Amino acid sequence: MLASQKQEIAALFQAALAPVLDGTGITPSVVLERPRDPSHGDIACNIAMQLAKQLKMNPRELAQKIVTALLENPAGKALVDSADIAGPGFINLRVAACAKQSVVKTILADGQAFGRSDAGAGKKVILEFVSANPTGPLHVGHGRQAALGDALAALFDAQGYAVTREFYYNDAGVQIATLANSVQARARGFKPGDAEWPESAYNGDYIADIATDFLAGKTVSASDGLPATASGKVEDLDSIRPFAVTYLRNEQDIDLQAFGVKFDNYYLESSLYADGKVDKAVEALIKAGKTYEQDGALWLRTTDYGDDKDRVMRKSEGGFTYFVPDVAYHIVKWQRGFTQAINIQGSDHHGTIARVRAGLQAVGLDIPQGYPDYVLHKMVTVMKNGEEVKISKRAGSYVTVRDLIEWSGDGDIAKGRDAVRFFLISRKADTEFVFDVDIALKTSDENPVYYVQYAHARICRMLEQFTGEIASLADVDLAPLTAPTEMTLLATLAAYPETLARAQTELGPHQVAFYLRDLAANLHSFYFAERVLVDDEALKLARLALMVATRQVLRNGLALIGVSAPEKM
Repeated sequence: MLASQKQEIAALFQAALAPVLDGTGITPSVVLERPRDPSHGDIACNIAMQLAKQLKMNPRELAQKIVTALLENPAGKALVDSADIAGPGFINLRVAACAKQSVVKTILADGQAFGRSDAGAGKKVILEFVSANPTGPLHVGHGRQAALGDALAALFDAQGYAVTREFYYNDAGVQIATLANSVQARARGFKPGDAEWPESAYNGDYIADIATDFLAGKTVSASDGLPATASGKVEDLDSIRPFAVTYLRNEQDIDLQAFGVKFDNYYLESSLYADGKVDKAVEALIKAGKTYEQDGALWLRTTDYGDDKDRVMRKSEGGFTYFVPDVAYHIVKWQRGFTQAINIQGSDHHGTIARVRAGLQAVGLDIPQGYPDYVLHKMVTVMKNGEEVKISKRAGSYVTVRDLIEWSGDGDIAKGRDAVRFFLISRKADTEFVFDVDIALKTSDENPVYYVQYAHARICRMLEQFTGEIASLADVDLAPLTAPTEMTLLATLAAYPETLARAQTELGPHQVAFYLRDLAANLHSFYFAERVLVDDEALKLARLALMVATRQVLRNGLALIGVSAPEKM
């Protein structure tokens, strides 16, 4: 049921209650739900049971008064077909067929805008995701972040928010030094296994590629920032370091491009130090009286904000612990006007949540207690040829996003991207996920992305046989749509806007994948139960209009999660 129709029915309940509540001062909130058992109707309401005690009435008698008034209201004739009372006073409604059928006209009128809302108009939100260290290719965990983050950003955009997608580069610290030393060792002619090879070095083939290009004096550029030109001198670590970082940032850009993910902004951790943002954050915390010195280290009183113990900010040797720049970075987000910030990260970041939020509370900028929001995802296990894949030659120790895309499309990047993006949002983020490449390659119902895309292609094939104008279907009479599979399809189509709103509110893009699978299943059930191009002209046109509406919603949903809607398969 469309939200506008739900609001109209809620208004009918309020009108029915008005004479009963007159003079009582009671202002109830009418909640409409879908019955667990579809045979009970389309809408259930327990308002009579809620109010009976306050009004000192029998709940079933009160329910009867409400039902009688509701059915007598002329405003409800086109919305409510029947109503009955169940159990101790539940009111079950059956929505009129014409109200269910009207969703088709709404979809055909709205087109790509169907499902979108302006609920978030005037609000800004920043989503930070992927945020990989520029020390190697993107792994499948980064891929899950990319799929989740991009889909979630699209959900916020669909609700009218001003959305910023941001990639935060951890380009400072020990790992960057390790990267530079690894490239230097390769440039000197050493390789993993040699006695001279550093124990902590990165072992992937990509290190050798960087070393080769560095020795050749090449210039590399990333999506933002200045190009880096290699000096070609093996002992020049000050040249190796920026060259390697920029090289890998460019490699990550290529991976993200293959994945169809774009960012609005890139933010470098190193800039927080260069611009003095980290020092200012520490000074503010000291000034606020939220720190203390102990054992030569500077501590933050995070226990004041619910943490299980206080945390070291500045180590005894002088360096900051890793959560300190995170605090500084989120202060910057707040100062940039983002009153809502969402971080999509691996579940291994769970321990940082309390200390980052504590730092933001302590700094005294009136930042809300739950800022920022977090969506933490669990690991991805990759299966191929019936076995778990743990190592990529290119990366040295893990499966990369590019590997997964290439394998899942059997070399076809577009096909692989569709499979990987759909699969990686098809489960709740906080559940572990097994990505089976063999299933991603199947052209059968076992492959969920194929199943949904085939529903779209199936409709396109049906519509090819229609010789009339598709646009003319917007005005057809929809009354002939009464078959059970048609009614199920109509109800599923009407649920799309509500699904998007709920998925955005609950930060759960997996709900879109669930919805698309349900819609595809209902389409396939309809296809096998009914013919579209029948002799009855009125029925044929009504079913064609239903097919165009279903195709539109499949397109809208797939586009939102970054998956294509092929017309032929």
